[in-house]
Formats: sequence, C-alpha cells, structure tokens
Amino acid sequence: MADSSARSGASPGWLHRMTDSDVWWSFKSSPLTVTAAVATILIVAIAFLSPILAPHTPFDPATLSLSDGLKPPVLISSDGDWTFPLGTDDQGRDILSSIMYGTRLSLVVGIASVVVAMTLGITLGLLSGYFGGTIDAVIMRIADVQLTFPAILVALLIDGVVRTVISVQRHDEIALFVIVGAIGLSFWVQYARTVRGSVLVEKNKEYVQAARVIGLSPLVIMVRHVLPNVTGPVLVIATINLGLAIITEATLSFLGVGLPSTEPSLGTLIRLGNEVLQSGDWWITVFPGVTLAALVLAVNLLGDWLRDALNPKLR
Repeated sequence: MADSSARSGASPGWLHRMTDSDVWWSFKSSPLTVTAAVATILIVAIAFLSPILAPHTPFDPATLSLSDGLKPPVLISSDGDWTFPLGTDDQGRDILSSIMYGTRLSLVVGIASVVVAMTLGITLGLLSGYFGGTIDAVIMRIADVQLTFPAILVALLIDGVVRTVISVQRHDEIALFVIVGAIGLSFWVQYARTVRGSVLVEKNKEYVQAARVIGLSPLVIMVRHVLPNVTGPVLVIATINLGLAIITEATLSFLGVGLPSTEPSLGTLIRLGNEVLQSGDWWITVFPGVTLAALVLAVNLLGDWLRDALNPKLR
C-alpha cells in the first residue's frame, strides 16, 4: 500500500515542483514572454499542420491556373476572391497556403541546423575541455578562425563548394540537406566555446574525480556525468540560434542560393515577390515577410527570457 501510494503521488509531486520553480514563475509573470510563447506555438502548429489546414496545395502544378494569377487580398480590393484570402502570385499560387508550407520548410531548416550545430559543438567542446592540450589548442584555433567570418559568408562558401562539386539538378534534389549542413557548420563555434568553458570547471569537481577513481571511461564520464551539468547554457544558445538560423536560411534563399523555387521557404517567397514588387503586387512579398519577422521575433523573445531565467545572478 505504501509503495502504491508513493507511486501514485510521484507525478503530482513532480508537477507541483515544476509549477513552483523560479523558471515557471518568471515565465508566467512576464506577459511579453507568454505572448511570444503563444505566438510561437501557434505559428509552429499551423506550419506543421499545413497539409491539413492549407486551403490549397500551392506547389502542385496540376492545381494551378494562370487565370488566378495576381489576385489581390480580399480585404483591400473588390477584385479579390475569398478562395484566395491573401491573394495569389503571378503563377496563381495561393499566398496563404504558400506561407503555411514555406513556414514549415523554414522551421525544418532552422531546427535541423540547430541540431547539427549543437551536436558538433557539444562534441568538440567536451573533447576540448576534458582532454585539453593539443586537442584543445587545435579545436579552439579553428573556432577562432571561423569567428572572424560572418555566419552567412561561411554558409555561402559551403554552398558554393557543393555547387562546384555536383550538378545543378543534383544540388536542387539535396538542397535541403546542403543548406542545413551549411548553416549548422556556421553556428557550432558558440556551442563548443560555451561547453568547453563549463567542462573546464566541472572536470575538477569531486564527482568527476570519483568517476575516474572507479574506472569509468572518459566517454562515459563526459556523456553521463559532465554533459547534464552543461545543458543549461546550451539550451539558451539553441533557442537564440533558432531565430538566427531561420534568418540565415531566408537570406540565402533570398539571394537565390537556398531552397529551390519548387519547394520555397519564406525567404524564397520573399525573393519571388520582390521580383514583381515594382508592378504594385506588394502582397506577394509583404505577407511572407511579416510572417518571417513575427516568427523570429517570438523565438528571440523566448530566447532572451530563457537566458535571464536560467541565470542565477538574476534570481
């Protein structure tokens, strides 16, 4: 009976501790953070449910008609069509559906890029901080060199190298993986330097010394004991870098070196709209631009809050 009571009370106790934590109090006491969280969840949910929620399939040529091209939004013109509430582009694609599908692609690229950068940065940071010596010197000098170049230039360089190695058609087929790898390799330095600094502090503590005494391998010590104690700063960097990764992808796509027009992200949609902006068809680029700005702003606000909430000096 006592054991069953303990098991039944475990979940409420965990929930009670979470709702009584300083982080939760900081979150619910900031209306701006709550608004940013709601906006982020809403945009992400709509984006990933776009195959179900979108009124049209904007990138299926069989569903497009040139007679539907350049219809204005219904709220600003009597020539609008409620079938296309935000208007259409010159190919007859529904802007609302294009934004929903494009946001999903931007989020996929952003999240995958952060995962790649985080995995590479954490691994190199652990090795550099734990072993030190030559390994530390080599990794940190590479990081110092990369820091002298803006992330967008590193991504452009990597994408350019891939384009010279493979054909244009093949590049379009694997463009998503190329752009994820390029952005991921541009952002690993922050993770590596942060993790290295934390490992230099943690590896001299008693629990690490005890793990060495009982014969645990360095890999086990780093992954099982050191890594959980350095995840706080990493999560903050990941949240902030998500917005930067989305902006970087949008910039690359706007420059024409990102995702192809057949699978456009928000950046590609803005570029396509910019080509006809002078003719007065502003909605093609403005609505994707507003969506991109709202998404990045909401994510950055969450990142700023998380940084402050996990900083013990500000509690």
